[in-house]
Amino acid sequence: MAWEIEVVDAPERLTAVVALETTWPDLPAAAGAAFDDVWAVLGAGRPARGRNVILYKDTVPNVEVGVEVAGPFDPAGRVEPSALPGGTVARTVHRGSYEDLPAAHEAVRAWCEENGHEVTGQRWEVYGDWHEDQDQLETEVAWLL
Repeated sequence: MAWEIEVVDAPERLTAVVALETTWPDLPAAAGAAFDDVWAVLGAGRPARGRNVILYKDTVPNVEVGVEVAGPFDPAGRVEPSALPGGTVARTVHRGSYEDLPAAHEAVRAWCEENGHEVTGQRWEVYGDWHEDQDQLETEVAWLL
């Protein structure tokens, strides 16, 4: 698959998240439960919500699983305010199955290395609207430089 990668200045984006320390094999189930918790809180009259996100803080993985929000809010249970970091990022848009997202991450990281951009290790995914047809799924993959 050919990846179109660009370097842009990304604004900080407020999020409502559940912070997790997990393992790569356990991440899908843990993320699913975390998304459920966040949506339950946001459905209770919290700030307007946007797209689902996962912020990968390191390779453990320590992650923040959640949703973009329009403004600040008080923590509720496991759900706490956070943000996707602002700054210069290398990013691409992955089109297709979520199972292929690791290839998109690898493409961005390799492109950065080939083009002299040093990554910080923090990276994230911002998920577009859900489609039954996996070919219609779009996910932004961004690496902080």
